[in-house]
Formats: sequence, C-alpha cells, structure tokens
Amino acid sequence: MPKVKVNDIEMYYEIHGEGEPLLMLHGITGSTQMWNNYVNDYKQHFQLIIPDLRGHGKSTNSSKEFTAKQSAHDIIALLGHLGVTEIKGIGCSTGGDILLHIATMKPEMIVSMVLDGATPYYPKQMREACANWTLTEGRWERYRKRHYYGDEQIRQIRKYMVDLKDSYDDVNFTKPLLSTIQAKTLIILGDRDPYYPVKMATTLYESIPDSYLWIVPKAGHALTMYEIKLVKPVALDFLSGKWEVS
Repeated sequence: MPKVKVNDIEMYYEIHGEGEPLLMLHGITGSTQMWNNYVNDYKQHFQLIIPDLRGHGKSTNSSKEFTAKQSAHDIIALLGHLGVTEIKGIGCSTGGDILLHIATMKPEMIVSMVLDGATPYYPKQMREACANWTLTEGRWERYRKRHYYGDEQIRQIRKYMVDLKDSYDDVNFTKPLLSTIQAKTLIILGDRDPYYPVKMATTLYESIPDSYLWIVPKAGHALTMYEIKLVKPVALDFLSGKWEVS
C-alpha cells in the first residue's frame, strides 16, 4: 500500500474497492487496522480511503505533536493528492473530531458522515482520564502489532494522549460553527461512554442542521471498534443513502 508526502509527514493509506469514496478515520492510538472488519463488506459499496493519522501506524510525524485540526489538514492534502473533492466519511473518536474539522473548514467536501464518539469539546472527565492514561502491558502488546516504528513511536502516542488534558483550542466547536456543516450526519454515542456524557452527543445533534442521533444503551466508547456487529450494518445503511426520506 502507498505512502504520500503531505505537509511535514509521510502518510500511509490504503485503498479498497471502487465507486463513491468513503473516508475511514481511526481514533488516537489507533491505525488502519481498526477497519479490517469493515473492509470486505464496505468495499462492495464504496471506494474506501483508509489512512494512518500522523504518528500512528505507518505514518511519520517529525513534529512529535498531534492535533485533530492538523490531522484534518493532512487528510485534506491526501484527498487533494488523490483528486477527491467530495466524500462520505466515518470517524471513530478523534477520527470523528477530524471529520468535524473538515466539515467546518470545507463544508462542501463532505456529503454525509458517521461520527462515533466525537465531541464538541473535551469535558472534565475526559481530561482526567487522559492525565492518568498509562501504557499497560496489554496496550504495549496491542500497540506493537499496530504501530510500525517501535516502542519510541508508542511512547510518543502516549504523549499525544496525555497532552489532551491541556488542549482547549483544538477540539472546541461552537454551536454557530457546527451549524455551518452541510453533511447529513449520524451521531453515535454509548450511554456508558467513560469520556463523553450523553450531552456531548445531544449538543452535536442540536447544532448540526441535518443530523440523526443514536444513543446506544449499555455501551461505552468507540462503538465502531467494540460493537462492530451492531454498528457496521447501521452505518452502512446510513452512508448508502437508505435513510433518505422521500
């Protein structure tokens, strides 16, 4: 699979299938691998564009800093390289925040999108979780399979996560700004999400003009990763236009 120079990094990305482009964005600490269980089904309907965000997986990051907004600029540059001017999108956690940046910077670019565990801003409980975020033995094991550049890259990813506790300007979407989004938007959040209370999702729903809200009972964070059988067919129907009202 190819890499491309965008901004100050080399970005790894995968292309699967043909047809209407669908951008699939993992969250912080993730990689393209999180979408492996989606590829075979979704590529029957779309051309999938699946990148590793800066500093994750096989993508480099010489700046050693990570923000959703900078990642949005990286993705826009990738899409420009591919000649893509209009997309659908699905984003998990930070991947959803990146889609929000793209949808507010270039409203005409995104036709529809699924936001799983995205947020208009970082609440107190999320900042506290990031401040206490550690590399457990289980995380080391998972991340060594996920990230290409070894333990130093993994330590840097931990820093990305911990630094979110002091981040106030990056993910800070006001209601007036969210109201400029043109994309038909499905907002998904688990009602037991440890990072984001339900009011985060309702704020997005109340602010994005053409939006749908799905609060999943007895569910946590990043449902595209941990509730695949539940989320995958619903998101596919939405992105395929089956929710259109005649």
